[in-house]
Amino acid sequence: MPAQVSAGRTYRGPFTVMTVLFFMWGFMTVFNDILIPRFKEAFTLNYFQAMLVQLAFFGAYFIGALVYYLISATAGDPIARIGYKNGVVIGLLISAAGSALFWPAAAIISYPLFLVALFVVGLGFAMLQIAANPYVTILGPERTASSRLNLAQAFNSVGTTIGPLIGGYLIFQYFAKTGAHGAESVKVPYIAFCIVFLFLAAIFFFTHLPHIGEGKIERGAGVLKHPHVVLGVLAIFMYVGGEVSIGSSIINFLGQKTVAGLDPVEASKYVALFWGGMLIGRFMGAVELSEMKKVNKQIFLAAIPVAAFMILGSLRGWAVVRNYLPLLALCWLLFQFGKALAGRTLLIFSATITLSLLVAIIFGGKLAMWCIVGVGLFTSIGWPNIFSLALDGMGAYKSQVSSLLVMAILGGALLPPLQGHIADIAGLQISYVVPLVAYAYVGFYGWKGHKVGSRRLAAAT
Repeated sequence: MPAQVSAGRTYRGPFTVMTVLFFMWGFMTVFNDILIPRFKEAFTLNYFQAMLVQLAFFGAYFIGALVYYLISATAGDPIARIGYKNGVVIGLLISAAGSALFWPAAAIISYPLFLVALFVVGLGFAMLQIAANPYVTILGPERTASSRLNLAQAFNSVGTTIGPLIGGYLIFQYFAKTGAHGAESVKVPYIAFCIVFLFLAAIFFFTHLPHIGEGKIERGAGVLKHPHVVLGVLAIFMYVGGEVSIGSSIINFLGQKTVAGLDPVEASKYVALFWGGMLIGRFMGAVELSEMKKVNKQIFLAAIPVAAFMILGSLRGWAVVRNYLPLLALCWLLFQFGKALAGRTLLIFSATITLSLLVAIIFGGKLAMWCIVGVGLFTSIGWPNIFSLALDGMGAYKSQVSSLLVMAILGGALLPPLQGHIADIAGLQISYVVPLVAYAYVGFYGWKGHKVGSRRLAAAT
């Protein structure tokens, strides 16, 4: 049996450290969006070759999660033996090692070694994905577990929001030396990441916490017999692949003369707005899907986008944010149509993204720019909604389902290079057909896909 946290006891110190971890997690993930145009220019790469950054990073998620799943299915859950805390420490050390490899990669100016470094960082993040999310839920009373996880994920979105701003400035300006190879500018930021990860690992290692595991999971691959799980794994694959494809190409997309003609530094500010939309949408989704009283729910649903508009206006300028206001209003309206149903909300938001991408492909210009930027706002609820729908009714198989869902992050490794290949052949604007198809499938899962296995489970009980 797993160890249990003492009733009513909280771990505010370790939870604070976890929020820093989630922040760094998001911050580093979107740094890839800055690395792609930097490496494309520095190594004279085509779009396909530049997108190998995402293949290396998210491919590591698949490899790491696959190894973990195979061990879990054959010998039992490893975290049951080492505990969540040690799982987090191991993930941090692996991520630190990958970050440290950026220094020799920049020293010898080797794109393949950069990809190896990103792969190692991705392996560390895969372990953190498996260990950190459930670990947050047990750092305190069970009744507030959902609140803690939502708060930690919000800090992840804060990292994805400011990451492009800081990354764009550091890599394209501050550390970009005249006459030096462009890859040189990434050395110092990633050494800083290495130091932060080592510091966090030390804090976790020396923090006294109970040894907590979840016990052995069910062995075998019986979970694959449930259609809604298999379809959910594909939905995560498409969701992550679509989101990463857009995030990876948005700087180059906004630099197109047929779209906005922005330079990389200016475009990185809109990447921040793209990820900032995810932060806003997640807060709104947490409110809409909660058990809060209807009146209070409506108050918060209105207050969050208004507060976001005021903050964005003061930071980005009212001329820019004025064009973002209709997107915030549309997001509020879509939540009303969602009626606090995970599947229905997933369908509505995914359909909106699909339509936005279609408009961006056909028309171009500033309209295309804001359609792409707005995707961040509407894709925000995708990950938690798909996860909850896929886990529905799975009982003892939840650990195996979670491992499979983490493996499906592979979509972030495969779809961006596919989009890059299409961009090389037909142009970047046309290549957005890849995330369009991906989000169309996510919409199908919210509409019908998640119900297949759920109905069978209901009939069996």
